[in-house]
Amino acid sequence: MKPETAAIHAGQQIDPSTGAVTQPIYMSTTYERATDGEYPLGYIYGRDNNPNRKLIETRIAQLEHGAEAVAFASGSVVMMSIFQALSTGDHVIMPDDIYFGIRAIMNEFFVPWGLQVDFVDMTDLDSVRMALRHNTRLIVLETPSNPQLKVTDISAIVAIAKDTGAMVLCDNTLPTPILQTPLDLGCDLVVHATTKYIGGHSDVLGGIVVSKEDNDFYQRIRRIQQLGGAIPSPFDCWLLQRGLQTLPVRMRMIDENALKVAEFLESHAQVEQVLYPMLESHNDYAVAKKQMRGGGGLLSFLFKGDEAQTMQVVAKVKLFTRATSFGGTHSLIEHRASIESPDSKTPRNLIRMSIGLEHVDDLIADLEQALQD
Repeated sequence: MKPETAAIHAGQQIDPSTGAVTQPIYMSTTYERATDGEYPLGYIYGRDNNPNRKLIETRIAQLEHGAEAVAFASGSVVMMSIFQALSTGDHVIMPDDIYFGIRAIMNEFFVPWGLQVDFVDMTDLDSVRMALRHNTRLIVLETPSNPQLKVTDISAIVAIAKDTGAMVLCDNTLPTPILQTPLDLGCDLVVHATTKYIGGHSDVLGGIVVSKEDNDFYQRIRRIQQLGGAIPSPFDCWLLQRGLQTLPVRMRMIDENALKVAEFLESHAQVEQVLYPMLESHNDYAVAKKQMRGGGGLLSFLFKGDEAQTMQVVAKVKLFTRATSFGGTHSLIEHRASIESPDSKTPRNLIRMSIGLEHVDDLIADLEQALQD
């Protein structure tokens, strides 16, 4: 099925008891056993499985061209569960500009637990090669990165990983499977904060990991989900499947809006640099064109001024909402470094924006007045 069709139909069944075309919300935590003690319908207990969760896992796995998917209560707990599925002494390579929360999870919890980690510029292939060890088990990619929008050559990293047999994981939250499919480029795992574009309306937390194969590592992650219970609620999953149905059309309009905003900013005298993969001026433009079908809705720019002056620009917007996160219908803006950890690599004059579904002329007009002296 094409993405537009899969986003609506994958895993979908008409409700047999009512004929409802939209899946009901199954709130039950337990399920009836047959007279022989078995569970013929495949559901035992809410922590193990749920029809709403099964639907979202099936649908996203199909969109990402994967074999299986495991849904969790947030994107952060997805990464925690993947790290838990590794063994003490395993080595992980991660981007040096990875989302600051995942860096904190690794350093504060999993390094003391026994994982080894190197943070590397993933756009520098020689640095990635140099970081490889005999015990490198996992290479984590976030491409494009957040908030600096660096683009990693996925196929090149996959080729490097073969030297040690390491798995390659790609965070595909920002482009979504509509604009990028990392499993087709050789990755073993894809993760999403489904809170963002998949939910699409800034009203539900969630995360998911998609595995290219139904293998031992996937089964270990599934076991952690079932035993640990950090699962999305049935209503959360219902909201996610609702959001998924419009994902293809939302992403295309958001992508179109974001490119126009990026082009406007690039021509503005008060802007030092625009960070957006589909601008020819972007350092990684050639890689982005090779592996992406669009730049997505997140973009950043460097203002010609100090931190205080940059904060003033953000304070002057009228249509954009000053808020963290991205992926919803509303356009958001923020001074990014002020919310990150003290060791963040984000420049102090960087403004990050999540472009939504408003008319692009209104978004540009708002930015134009905010950038005026």
